[in-house]
Parts: sequence; C-alpha cells; structure tokens
Amino acid sequence: MKKIFNSFIFMGLLGLALCANLTSCKDYLDREPGTSVSADDAFKNFKNYQGFIEEIYNCIPDKEKCNWCPSWNWGDDEIFNPEADNRMTHQVDLGNFRAWSTTGNWLYSGGSDPSWRLVDVGQGKTHTLWPHSWYCIRKCNIAIENIDKMVGTDEERDLILGQAYFFRAWWHFELMEYFGGLPYINRALDPSNIEKLPRLSFQDCADSCARDFRKAADLLPIDWDNLTASTDYGIAGKNDLRVNKITALGYLGKCLLWGGSPLMANNDKGELGGAKTYDYDKAYCQRAAEAFGELLDLVESGETQYALVEFNFSNVYDHEKAKGAKTCYSDLFYTTKQNWKQPGSTEAIMRGPSGNVGDANNTNWNTAKVFGPKVGGIVEHDNVIHQPTGNLVEMYGMENGLPIDDPESGFDPTHPFKNRDPRFYHDIVFDGFKYINGAASEERKPYVYCELFTDGNMRPVANGSQTGYFIQKLVPHTCNIVDEAYNWTGSLHCYLPYMRLADIYLMYAEACAAAGDASYKASDFDKTAEDAINTIRDRCGAGHVAAKYVADRKKFLDEVRRERAVELSFEGFRFNDLQRWLLLTEPPYNTKYATEFKRVHPQSWYEDENNDPRDAEVVGYTRREILTRNFGTQHYWFPFLDDDVYIYSEFAQNPGW
Repeated sequence: MKKIFNSFIFMGLLGLALCANLTSCKDYLDREPGTSVSADDAFKNFKNYQGFIEEIYNCIPDKEKCNWCPSWNWGDDEIFNPEADNRMTHQVDLGNFRAWSTTGNWLYSGGSDPSWRLVDVGQGKTHTLWPHSWYCIRKCNIAIENIDKMVGTDEERDLILGQAYFFRAWWHFELMEYFGGLPYINRALDPSNIEKLPRLSFQDCADSCARDFRKAADLLPIDWDNLTASTDYGIAGKNDLRVNKITALGYLGKCLLWGGSPLMANNDKGELGGAKTYDYDKAYCQRAAEAFGELLDLVESGETQYALVEFNFSNVYDHEKAKGAKTCYSDLFYTTKQNWKQPGSTEAIMRGPSGNVGDANNTNWNTAKVFGPKVGGIVEHDNVIHQPTGNLVEMYGMENGLPIDDPESGFDPTHPFKNRDPRFYHDIVFDGFKYINGAASEERKPYVYCELFTDGNMRPVANGSQTGYFIQKLVPHTCNIVDEAYNWTGSLHCYLPYMRLADIYLMYAEACAAAGDASYKASDFDKTAEDAINTIRDRCGAGHVAAKYVADRKKFLDEVRRERAVELSFEGFRFNDLQRWLLLTEPPYNTKYATEFKRVHPQSWYEDENNDPRDAEVVGYTRREILTRNFGTQHYWFPFLDDDVYIYSEFAQNPGW
C-alpha cells in the first residue's frame, strides 16, 4: 500500500478524494477555505464550476520562486557557483538527472519528504510540476465528465470545457517534455482499481494533446473581457491569466513541433553524434506551422490583445524606457514601482499566478538576490549566483545580424563588446558595466564598475562570476545593497511566462523551415520562416538573417536555433531545445566555458561617464573550459521515480535508468 501511495498514478487517483470534498467560491476568484459541498452543488452553475477550475490555475508552478535557490536553466546556458552545487543546475552537469526529485526545484519541491508529494494549493512556493500534474489532470477529467450537471448558457459551458480540455493537455505536455511519452489519461480513473495504462510514444501523446488543444481553441474566446460572462460575474479586466483561444493555438503548435523534432522523429531515442539533428518529421511540422500561422494571423490582423513589446530604451544598461515608448521589453520579465504588477505586458500568452498566495513581495526572497555579485556584500544573502556561460553569451551575435564566428561579422576580439546584438546590452552585465548607481560607501566603491576581466575583483569563483558575466535580463542590476531595488518601496515583481509571442514567431520559423525551407509559409499566414525570424530582429534593431544563411536550409535552421538561444535566454527553454534537437550530448553544447581577457584601459577610463564599456579594448580574449558534461543517450529523458515504475510492468522506466 505504501508503494501505491508513492506512485504517480496514485497522485491521479488521490484527486478523487481531494475532489470529492469540493470547495466552492465565496466569489468568482476568492475560494473560501474549508467549504465542502456536494458534487451536485459544485457543478450546478457556472460560478461554482469555475471555482472548481480556478484551483488548476493556482497549481501552475512559478519557476523563479519555487525554492530558496530556484533552478530552471539546465542547458548549456547557465552555471552556478560552488555553494549551489547541490542544486539541480549543477546536478544536471554531473549527469545526475535523478536529482530532479531531491534538490527542491520547480519539477518537484520538498526533496525526499513524502508529505511534500501531496498537493497544497495554497502554498505557491511548493507548487511543482510532478504532483500537481496528476492532481489537475484528474480535476480536468472530472470537470468534463460532469458538464451535464451545469445549468447555464452555451457560452458558460464552452468556457468550462475549453479550460478543462486545455489544462488536460497542458499538464500532460509539460511532463512529456522531460519524461517522454506517458499514458494519456482522458477519464477520471476508478480509485478502487489501478489500471495498467501503457506508456505511449511522444508522438502518440502529442496527438492526444493536439486533439484537446484544438477543442480548447475552438471553445475558448480570444479575450474573456468581451464575454457576457465577464460582465455577469464582474470579472472584466481581471482575465489576463486565463487561458484563451490564443493560448490553446500556441500550445497546439508547440506540441506538434515538439512531436516533429529530431528526437521524437527518431522514435524518442537519444543518439550520439548529432547526425540526425536536422531530421524532422515534416508532417508534424506542417501541422505545427498551420497552428502557429492561424495564431499569428489573428495577432497581426489586430484581432487579439497581444503584441510584441517595444525594445526602446533611453538607457539600455539601466533598462530605462525611452520617452514615448508605450511598452517596455524589461516588463516581460519584471516590473518595478507598478504596485507589484505581474510581468508579461502585451506579449505573455501563458502565465500562472505568481509566488506565494498573499505574498506580494515574494520576489525579494526567492529571486532578486541570486543574480548579482556577492563580493563586498554588494548583493545580500548566500553566495549563490546564476551566471550565464561564456558560450551562451557568444550566441549573441553582432548588430548586423551575423553570428560572431562569421568571417564577415566584424567581431573584433580586441573589442569583444562592441557592435553586438542590442539584446546583449539589455541582458548581460560585462566588464566595465556600472553596477551600482547610488552613493557607495568607501568599502564598496571598488565594485561600482564591474571588474570582470581575468583576476578582476568580481571574478572570485566563490562569490563572483567564474564566467566573466552576470545576468540582468530577469532581475535588474539595481537589486543590490546600495540601490535597493528589491526593497518594499521598489515593489519588484519577477515572473517568467511559459509562452510569449516572440516564442511563437520563432517556433513558427522553425516549423516552416523544418517542413520546407526559409521561404515556406503556412496556408493561413503571409509571412515566411525568414520573415518571422526577422520580425523578432526588427523589434530589437538587429540585422536580418543574411542571404547565405537563408539559401541553405540547415544553416537557416542554425540561425533559428541561435535566435531562440538569444531571444529566450535564461527563460528555461534551452535544455528542452538541445534535447529535442539531439544536441544535448554533442560538443560544443555539452561544455560550459568562461571568457578570459585582460584590460588595456586603466580603471579611470571606465569611471569616466563619457566612455561606454562596450568600446573598451582588451587583450588575450579567449575561452576557458569550466566543465564538460559527459552525457549518454539515457540523458535525453529524465528518469521516473523508482516507486512509480515498480507498480506494473507496462509503465516502463526510461532507457538507461
């Protein structure tokens, strides 16, 4: 019995007990704790039914705040310093993928304590993917199966069913990205009889997800605010986080693109050598392109509430929006002095509620203090620092759009920070960057301008940067003890969207190129793959994809992949991208590098406000290997918990584990 209790299937079955004592809503969104009602009451009308659905939203993990030291970038893009060696990012480097269940991360928080496997929907910090998936999938099935009990309008029924179909697919898909094909649970299972449901292939699961996402897209509105229900229940203007037709179309395309990616086209089998990295299943990619095209046509025709945010800064280093700019790129990832408004602006398509319930300042404790230097006490708390790898930073190409290793790019190793892709200056803290804006004490004055050259004062491995860079894309550099952007008065709020519009353009470009070439386009959208990637570059002012890359399908796909690395950097996509492209095991993607160089200019040059650190001259610019990840084919999928695969033989462990 204990083994069953610890199984993933029991988490789904446990939903019967949890859902049997259904909680209603004091009002539409505010659940009254401890109010138990019968199934007939729970499903009798839209207000009660929606209260049942709302709990699913509350279960969506917040990747940035799920633990005291959050960890979600597991590709070649990020490295921690040694104090965080027990975190998942470093355990992945070691090949210890089993650590997903013991290190306290957004997949599974609480370590080995079995009590944390239960679902506490009121504690945002403990919301993690594995236990909440099975709980929510069961809720979705119960919602679908009880729809005939509801007395309401057709619009209200469509809203309930649309959300239930969407989330049934979404929770399955989020698990599939890490574990591969699963049993697709499309009914509320009988708790008195554990059914021996076999695992499906990834593509079979993707087909089931696609059917549910398509149903959701056909049932849900583009904008809830335009509905009669929003007026009737007083929720107009409060629907930003609710899934809609655009969300469903985005995930319809994504699950099909993933299903057509090289790993899945290779029968879910990891392979060494990278020879099949361009071998997509074209049929899946064509279907993906059609879904993305349908979405983008709605966006570009002005029929949605979504738009790319502006990349327009008066001071890009301090993320100061230019006068006259209506939206701000930084607001995608964090907001300040906006009364803790959730980030995402007009571009975020999929988000969950952010942080611990009722804790507006939760960013302060879980996110704001793990990105900057700890030398000199500049940033408070433990010596845990998220750092970009040197190789990821080198993915940021030149302003002219060429990668830095292109002979015609103009990259100059004596001026490595000059004329780079504009996003480089927004995202990356590099040598000479003015890190402290306020009046620093005498002991902290040496750290006002970053010394990130070899042996500089911010390069200690223990509490500085071992790579030569810091990240400020997700958390502003003013989150330090002098500028205090993380204090209560700053109302800093950080949140990473699961899906945003730029990601859709890039997935569309990839799906089109995989189905044809750079000139391929969907039947319902006018832009080609080339047009789509250039739309993202136009936003930030980077050059278009060069003709020599457009003319070669493989080289164009390389540029699409590099664009994903840059535009979506540090947002948690890189590991899954390398995985599905069959590149996770391959050099240089299995190696993490630092950047080493010496300064030419004296310190006074950097302290002169008339000088820009991007113009600095250096010598000896080179890569230094920090570590190489010795992955085998088994590392293309995470292992299941042993207790789960011991329940019955049809639910098999992933190969090699």
